Amino acid sequence: MVKMESTEEQDRKLVLEFCHLLEKSKQLFNGLRDLPQYGHRQWQAYFGRTFDVYTKLWKFQQQHRMVLDSKYGLKRWQIGEIASKIGQLYYHYYLRTSETNYLNEAYQFYAAIRGRAYYSRAAKEDRPDLMVKKLRYYARFIVVCLLLKKMKLVRELVTELEKQIQEFPRSYEPEDHLEWSLVLEEIKGFIKAEAAVAVLHADSNPIILSHSTGPAIRRRTSATTLTDVSSGSGSRLSPLTTPPCERSPHMTLSLQEILIVGSACEQAKFSELTMDMFRMLQTLEREPTESTTNPLSMAHGLHGHDASPAASRIPPYGVPGSKGYMENGRAFRDNPHKYLLYKPSISQLLVFLASGSKELPLGGALLLYMSADGCFSTTKHPEDFGYELGGLATSVKRDSVDGGGLSCRGKSYKENHCLYPGDLYPFTRRPMFVVIDSDNSFVFQHIPRYFGQPLVVLMSPQDVPPAFQADVQHHGSLFTLFLHSPLTALCYICNVGDVPIHHWERCQTYVDRFITEASRLVTRCRIDEIEQGIGFIDSSYVQFFGDDFLRTLILRFVFCDVVLRLHRGFRGRHMRPRCEPQLPANELLEHPSLSHIIFQLASALDVRGHFSEGPECD
Repeated sequence: MVKMESTEEQDRKLVLEFCHLLEKSKQLFNGLRDLPQYGHRQWQAYFGRTFDVYTKLWKFQQQHRMVLDSKYGLKRWQIGEIASKIGQLYYHYYLRTSETNYLNEAYQFYAAIRGRAYYSRAAKEDRPDLMVKKLRYYARFIVVCLLLKKMKLVRELVTELEKQIQEFPRSYEPEDHLEWSLVLEEIKGFIKAEAAVAVLHADSNPIILSHSTGPAIRRRTSATTLTDVSSGSGSRLSPLTTPPCERSPHMTLSLQEILIVGSACEQAKFSELTMDMFRMLQTLEREPTESTTNPLSMAHGLHGHDASPAASRIPPYGVPGSKGYMENGRAFRDNPHKYLLYKPSISQLLVFLASGSKELPLGGALLLYMSADGCFSTTKHPEDFGYELGGLATSVKRDSVDGGGLSCRGKSYKENHCLYPGDLYPFTRRPMFVVIDSDNSFVFQHIPRYFGQPLVVLMSPQDVPPAFQADVQHHGSLFTLFLHSPLTALCYICNVGDVPIHHWERCQTYVDRFITEASRLVTRCRIDEIEQGIGFIDSSYVQFFGDDFLRTLILRFVFCDVVLRLHRGFRGRHMRPRCEPQLPANELLEHPSLSHIIFQLASALDVRGHFSEGPECD
């Protein structure tokens, strides 16, 4: 009898401990939304405490599952809810640190929920709030899979989500059924817009290449390098796809802080990520490493989808902004830290810019990428290029604007909701790299360098041929597509909708040759400047050129400029990109070797007729 009471007392204490951990985890998780979105030190410690509690909670329910099942009545959907919260922690930690390895960790938890069917009996609980949690889980899992380019799984999840949404009115008739139907349509529209060009396998089925569209593909031609279903635009950097560079002592800067802003009104979006934001954030990341097997899962005899996620490796691995975190004794190099802002107010945008500038270490550079509709000035004789030429719309929606102020393609914007070139002047105290994708981008070419710091501004074309205008407005900007996946962009403007994989690989070799040659020419310009005393290329480019990401953007910008310069459909200076300081024309942008490679690429794609007359290509 004593033993029985002792066992019951132990079980009671275990249940109380579980309830304590569960309640504490919920409190910490709910407190995350009150943390500042900018800065590093303000939130990192809180995230660490939250991860610690969830680590204990996850291990506790694993170790005492039988007691919790019998004495607490622990249900599978409750385990799924804990796993879902840990997946959210990993995802938000990725958003705050830009470390793509955390995406893999989020995926492991979300995949375990699906693989072990934790939410399979949610509909039988007769609880609308539980069904909403299940739908939110699907939406979050889809976002993670999109970012990891697991498009086949994305389509499976969308099908399952659609089925769950259809069950909604039959079971509960909830008020938010229409809202979830709109979310579903948003997801479908986003997936359709993302597939700009289909890369086909030998059996004519579309595939998606691995994150590295480059030599990695061509060195491994087995089916294992080709995953899922989508367009051929993998874009994250890897050691095999990083553009080559002849280093010099003048290449002193590294990209440390990034602001990615999406404010385009009509563009496809999902989960506060516009298509341009989605493409650019991947362009500015390194390819994530594969997750290793978790010893804790193995200890419990769990494998594959049945495996419990890697609770033993819950962050923090290290302080964001440090040299890297450790896993199995191996150091990972950090990605630059990013802020993702969807239609921010002008005050929010300036606060994040100030925070990014403040966080810059010595030798660090700040990148601002902004995709937005233009605000156009009606001033006939502008004298102040900082504020009288117009700028970019931030958070105001077209359908809600009335009154005076600046115009936006026939609509009007209040001046308070416009980012002017002059708003960036204070931030040029630190090295700054600006990418503007807008129909009013050229107004940013007049930013002065008052403080003598390196400054580069890449500006999109302000217009595209009429045949592309509707698609570009909804499916994402052409300029950003060039910066994301140059070959995809070239195929798109030549009306090439699908490419066989062997042909894609061959064409990608031409893109690689172009990038290598352009890199050589940039270095050559600098050498000629030193030896001959001729200023062929501004020193800002040289200082930024040592950073892998910034060098990639510069060289893909050159690719975009050369392609559009030669394309018959893009006539007029407003249909080509600009940059400030200007890159040399004769020594780089109009160099015969670059034009020759583009002609060869066009011939390989059988679209030579889209380009102006030039030398015949082998």
